[in-house]
Amino acid sequence: MGLTLALVLLSQVALHATATSKTVCSRPLLLDGINESTLKGVYEVGEEVTLTCELGYMPSTASAHKITCTPTGEWTTSDLICSPKMCPIPKPLQPLAKTEAPFKSVLNYTCDEGYVILGASKSQCLQDGTWSHPPPLCKAVNCPLPKPPSDGRIIHDKPITGTTTMYGQGWTYECNLPKAPSYERGYCKADGSTTEPPVCRVVSCPIPTGIPNGFITFAVIREHGYKDQVKYSCNEHYVLDGDPQIQCENTGTWSAKPVCRAPCAVGIKRGRIFYNSKKLWIADLKPNRVLHGEHVAFYCLNKGDRCGYPVASTCNDGTLPIPECFEEPGKLEYNLRPTTLPSEITMCATSPTSPSSTA
Repeated sequence: MGLTLALVLLSQVALHATATSKTVCSRPLLLDGINESTLKGVYEVGEEVTLTCELGYMPSTASAHKITCTPTGEWTTSDLICSPKMCPIPKPLQPLAKTEAPFKSVLNYTCDEGYVILGASKSQCLQDGTWSHPPPLCKAVNCPLPKPPSDGRIIHDKPITGTTTMYGQGWTYECNLPKAPSYERGYCKADGSTTEPPVCRVVSCPIPTGIPNGFITFAVIREHGYKDQVKYSCNEHYVLDGDPQIQCENTGTWSAKPVCRAPCAVGIKRGRIFYNSKKLWIADLKPNRVLHGEHVAFYCLNKGDRCGYPVASTCNDGTLPIPECFEEPGKLEYNLRPTTLPSEITMCATSPTSPSSTA
């Protein structure tokens, strides 16, 4: 009797479990941008959920998107994709080819050194595809007008109106001669301040000295004061390289002297060259000398096409390089068969090393 009663009780428990067990769907997992604010934690089989995009996102299609809780406890699939709305990046800020930024993006603005920002330094892309703030302006820092030295004046780079000057603008300090300023240039600084005025004091430069292969054209042999000038020239056939005049500077030293560059000899015994718009046998170049910076063309042989082509070389302070392709003819070839030399045969139609003007 006890065994039968136990079986009946177990049967009732099993029937109760079967009657109350039920499949449900949990909260659906959705892609970014889909609105989840109205979702529940649990759904019954057959329940439907209509999916929409959050504000600031655009649906992939215009039709309604629904998913259904199935008896397996899973949701039907949806092809809804919510893409963020885009804000056009202001043209001055467009990096490379990027012209748009997605919803919620933030632009942080800064100004270069010496400029202050006027407007918002930060702007966010809003849900309607616009920016929360327009691009700000960068205004140059203003400085008060500089003070002149006690024994001199200021010469501004640009005309000044009003009582201020802008960042980056400069000026020159001048002292009443024979005094010189301890420094000559001043500027409106990034922090809104100006350089302090220099001290005016008497300076002198030592007796000027000569230069190799050149001479001083006119100068009194004495010490010189601020801004005094001395002029140089070169010996015959030497070329002056640099400013011919040097000046006594505010540091008590002279500005850089010029250099006299030496002429070059054409270092071949046999052959023909192109120089000063003329085709010359080297024996006819008298004297054998070209000046610094002048060009000489040597003739080389294109062995494949059996034609000649000129290659230019430039005299540089006494050195005239001979092109590697140039082959100096022997005495027999030079004297008995000169018409076979590269300079005398047909010139090549094109050559990557040819000078623009050839004989």
